[in-house]
Amino acid sequence: MLETAPGSSPRTTGRCAGRPVALITGASSGIGEATAELLGAEDRWLLLLNGRDEARLARVARRTGGIALPGDLSTASGHERLIHEALERAGRVDALVAGAGIGWSGPLASMPAEAVDRLLTVNLTAAVHLVRLVLPQMLDRGSGRIVLIGSMAGSVGVANEAVYAATKGGLQSFADSLRYELAGTRVKVCLVSPGAVDTPFFAHRGAPYHRERPRPVSAERVARAVRRALVRGREEAFVPGWLGLPARLHGAAPGVFRSLAKRAG
Repeated sequence: MLETAPGSSPRTTGRCAGRPVALITGASSGIGEATAELLGAEDRWLLLLNGRDEARLARVARRTGGIALPGDLSTASGHERLIHEALERAGRVDALVAGAGIGWSGPLASMPAEAVDRLLTVNLTAAVHLVRLVLPQMLDRGSGRIVLIGSMAGSVGVANEAVYAATKGGLQSFADSLRYELAGTRVKVCLVSPGAVDTPFFAHRGAPYHRERPRPVSAERVARAVRRALVRGREEAFVPGWLGLPARLHGAAPGVFRSLAKRAG
């Protein structure tokens, strides 16, 4: 179980006392919003919520009792500003849920350079910097949780989503490396890797989801996996769980997996 650490900002002493602080990015919609709703219903977390859509984020904050920290993580200073504001408001971050992410669908040859840079920044670079900035105070306290929202695409690759898959594959290697680095500490790292999720993600990327399998799961189902990671400190979760089988087949026999994937389209 995640332990509550002492110390809080005077601005939030009454609200923060006895409650762990969770910072959730991408909280204005999708998985981040569902995670905020789930944790907010428990009334044991102080929630710091980040997202680009200020109006939606404000509504999520009101429903969950969280604190809205709007900001764009695609900018070079966005992640530093967010962590500064989080520590100003709560004094610490006990758990980071890096849920902000965007997509793009289409052949790499026709992908605009600015779209490549934006995906790399939001999906991978921002997450790395957020972890870099919260990790020292977690290590100083001797506890913490880092939950990265990956994707099945990061384990096996997906046609016409090469850059998106690369960002999620980068998160997978980042999580593995961090676990080795943090071995022996009480700071735990989890990668939650869903398949398709029924969120506005596909509408925002400009292409609907068209595959028969895996069928999209609800954002609430992914949020439950995030909560289990926070409470139990587990290292890896696939949603739905059976997706762990093709991911492991790809790792053990990539040639066989690619042959099967090409036949399945």
